[in-house]
Amino acid sequence: MASLDFLKSLQFAAQKHSKQRRKDPDSTPYVNHLINVSTILAEAGIRDEGVLMAAVLHDVVEDTDTTFGELEDLFGVDVSSLVRELTDDKTLAKEERKRLQIENAARATRRARFIKLADKLDNLRDLQINKPRGWTEERREQYFVWAKQVVDNMRGTNATLEAQLDEIFADRNLL
Repeated sequence: MASLDFLKSLQFAAQKHSKQRRKDPDSTPYVNHLINVSTILAEAGIRDEGVLMAAVLHDVVEDTDTTFGELEDLFGVDVSSLVRELTDDKTLAKEERKRLQIENAARATRRARFIKLADKLDNLRDLQINKPRGWTEERREQYFVWAKQVVDNMRGTNATLEAQLDEIFADRNLL
């Protein structure tokens, strides 16, 4: 059974991301992605409540007006620190952020790597069946290549997640 703290983090993320939509053809509510990431982790055997809470909150600072201080006040230092570890610096150019994700993946804590792997898995599953609005086929392929570089720097984190990612990479001839 989900804890009250987890449900509060889900509620908070849903409120903060309520106006956001994915770029898929159906404009899926963004919160679905956050739920998917947490569910992927639970299915992979992750029971660490802080990890599951940070999974639903992993984009809240990056994509909304939420601050790390607000997260810390509401959900504690542990969850706030995990989200901080997963948050890209939006003041940097997109290519630099992508380069840093590859580089920083190897240095991330094991708990943050769980979330990064689940996040990539959900994004890649979506990309397998949907080309985001405004993306070329080349851009979609480049995302698969880039995601593999990030994942490769987190090898040895969770065999279940990595096997599922490898199935996708194999389908794209990236293994």
